[in-house]
Amino acid sequence: MNAILKPTLATDSEAASGGSLAADAWPELAAQIGREVGGPLSAALERVIQLTTTGRIDRGGLRALRAEIERARRAGMVAQQLARYASKRLRQSHERLNLAGTLQSVLAQRSREVGSRGIQVRQSTRPIEVLVDPALLFGLLNALLDWAIECAHASIDFGVDTRSWPAHGCVLCRFTHEPRQEDALADIDAPTLDSLNWHLLRQGAAAMGLLLDREVDGNRVSLALEFPRTVNESIEGVTAIDLEDGFGTSLNSKPLAGSHVLVVAARREMRMAVRSAIADMGLLLDFVGSVDEAIGFCREALPHAIVFEAALRSERLDTLADEIRDEVPGFAFVEVAEEGEAFEVSGFNGQNYARVGRDGLAKSLPSAIVFELSKSF
Repeated sequence: MNAILKPTLATDSEAASGGSLAADAWPELAAQIGREVGGPLSAALERVIQLTTTGRIDRGGLRALRAEIERARRAGMVAQQLARYASKRLRQSHERLNLAGTLQSVLAQRSREVGSRGIQVRQSTRPIEVLVDPALLFGLLNALLDWAIECAHASIDFGVDTRSWPAHGCVLCRFTHEPRQEDALADIDAPTLDSLNWHLLRQGAAAMGLLLDREVDGNRVSLALEFPRTVNESIEGVTAIDLEDGFGTSLNSKPLAGSHVLVVAARREMRMAVRSAIADMGLLLDFVGSVDEAIGFCREALPHAIVFEAALRSERLDTLADEIRDEVPGFAFVEVAEEGEAFEVSGFNGQNYARVGRDGLAKSLPSAIVFELSKSF
């Protein structure tokens, strides 16, 4: 393990500057964002033009159109998160978290998505506790998984362990990568190790004060995220005051930016009300109009939370919730009641779902989502 722990990318000086890139690196990154947004949108536009010309599109074409739009949207979301790190306005609330448990939660949350890509994930973890901002750690591990699954050939090995000295906790990731072929017949969509997800991972680690190392040996890729503030009484720099009092209040204006929320609402006005209420949270939103559509959506990939209108509450939705929670305990569901301003957390009076009244949507829905998602960190 020690052979790959040579922190050279996200240094202490980068962390102190909020993870900012060097000034001369931003133009190339901006160009890369343009390519990753513009490329799939151009392909999608060609399909739309063909559809308007012929009036026909087959099922395969529809799937491709959706995938192209989704790629562009995700690239835009990553760009927003990069801008957030570059703003240097992050304030973090450090809490004591089980690193292995958090990683396992992220992998369980996204197991369907990973499985649908034909990628096998193996884990080897130890119960190590670290002091970090919960929401930022959650986002960072999702960025790591995004990067790994877009680059890995067939399988990914994740681990949580400690260095021999200093005894810092580490998240390890190893996989085999097939680099892009430099010829005219190469797939222009072939993954690159220096994708936007890589930049997001690198900047996120720097902003959190973590040490990040990536080594590439032929087609073998190894990555290590090192956590200097690991909970261990013998570690210099972590005191009883650190553990009891933390490091200040969280002022992070978008603590869950990049999290994926599925909204289940049959009425357009309800969908618009939900969108408006959480528009400033930096969430990735998808909308479906029925429980059946939600079931189909979740078969492909689980979101991080589901918001649904009370009119769609049914036995089928309860069954879906039970199935998801068997796979991901504590999965966040928020019900939007037809009227009222009440905000009730899940578990209150035996409720399986959090509940927000429609009249208090703008005020309470963001808090409900943050609170319910934080339970799974």
